[in-house]
Amino acid sequence: MSDIVNEFNGYRSKMNEKILADNNKVIKRIFNLDTNAYQEGALDVKTKELLGLVASTVLRCDDCIKYHLETSHKVGLKKEEVVEALSIATLVGGTIVIPHLRRAYEFWDALEETDSL
Repeated sequence: MSDIVNEFNGYRSKMNEKILADNNKVIKRIFNLDTNAYQEGALDVKTKELLGLVASTVLRCDDCIKYHLETSHKVGLKKEEVVEALSIATLVGGTIVIPHLRRAYEFWDALEETDSL
């Protein structure tokens, strides 16, 4: 797996463990709500991930973008689908999201590299 993917997942996992170890009810409930919001419901998981990706891009949250890109990759979304969602995010967010778009492309390419391993 690509270094940027491994680094992101390692840091995210380590820090999530640390955060959740504090046993703060509010934070645990927010984490739980986030997990449950992306489960299958009236909308399928792929649609929810694309919605999360667009919102994260518009809000310029690189960690969130990476998370949704990786989940999108895992649930079988194609690059064309992801790029179309990112194009909507860029349209809505404006040119200020272009640096995040660049990093999103880089991260998606790193995820695709894992397919060839």
